[in-house]
Amino acid sequence: MKDSLNIAVLGAGSWGTTLGIVLCENGHSVTLWEVFPEQVEALLRDGENKRFLPGVPIPESIKITGDIDEALDGANLVLFVVPTHTTREVAKKVASSDRFDPGAMVVNASKGIEEGSLLRMSEVLSEELPADPLHICSLMGPSHAEEVSRRMPTSVVVAGVDGPTIERAQRVFSRPYFRVYTNPDLVGVELGVALKNSIAIAAGVCDGLGYGDNTKAALVTRGLAEIARLGEAMGARRETFAGLAGVGDLVVTCLSRHSRNRHVGEKIGQGQTLDRVLSEMVMVAEGVRTTRAAVVLGRKYDVELPIIESVHQILFEDRDPREAIVDLMTRPLRQEMPGGH
Repeated sequence: MKDSLNIAVLGAGSWGTTLGIVLCENGHSVTLWEVFPEQVEALLRDGENKRFLPGVPIPESIKITGDIDEALDGANLVLFVVPTHTTREVAKKVASSDRFDPGAMVVNASKGIEEGSLLRMSEVLSEELPADPLHICSLMGPSHAEEVSRRMPTSVVVAGVDGPTIERAQRVFSRPYFRVYTNPDLVGVELGVALKNSIAIAAGVCDGLGYGDNTKAALVTRGLAEIARLGEAMGARRETFAGLAGVGDLVVTCLSRHSRNRHVGEKIGQGQTLDRVLSEMVMVAEGVRTTRAAVVLGRKYDVELPIIESVHQILFEDRDPREAIVDLMTRPLRQEMPGGH
């Protein structure tokens, strides 16, 4: 039998709304918090998230509020599902609220790396919250909200450094259509799901340029090699990148029509500017900020990231996408696997 918890879901975007529904179906008491008053009003008025998930009803038992104190009152699990560049700001709000229980489990479901600090999201939460770091974990994997909200079978992973915590989270979130695995490699899981967004932008560029399946297969494969190299240098386990938070999330984000990051790359490959693409998007493409942070991480750990470096040049240095692809293809020839012949 699952734990019955009071859960504060912070962030009413597509994924926050979806996870709130999953948790409600599991018998938990859910409060969905949103920072923008107009969005709170729309959710209450429409009974669904028309902006992000049209046609998916929100259960009446889910409480919706713009008051973070109200959301946190009595919550023994706090779920962060906000854009990564706002995670620290929201965590500060939580920490300053006298309704926050420091003994509560904290689950992060946002994918990215904080610019400047280069911290993963669980590290940001550990810095800001008066909570036991052992009780902080991340829920990650190939999981488009558009599909999970319609109960399409999906598998994800919950990662953390404390076995009992991630096993409890596994029970809390699992549904017949939402299978949750555990993984103790928090570093690898969070890096995998963050860095794949940069590779997905590259995949979109290839789509925009009209390249085919061969190109996409090479990009995904070599992109995974880059992510794993940096992950290992930062202390992650290589096998993590063969799992759901690695190749799983990479494949779905590079191939899916739902992928915001692939969409950004596709539009740029078609000749649009980054500013124009972002201005026309409703949702946040985390890979844009993550690419800047990833390039700095690669240099810090002395790890070659040729694809991510090329994405950075295309996004921020006005590099012609076709020239960038040619440069990648004409780099010095080498072995595919270290130690091979």
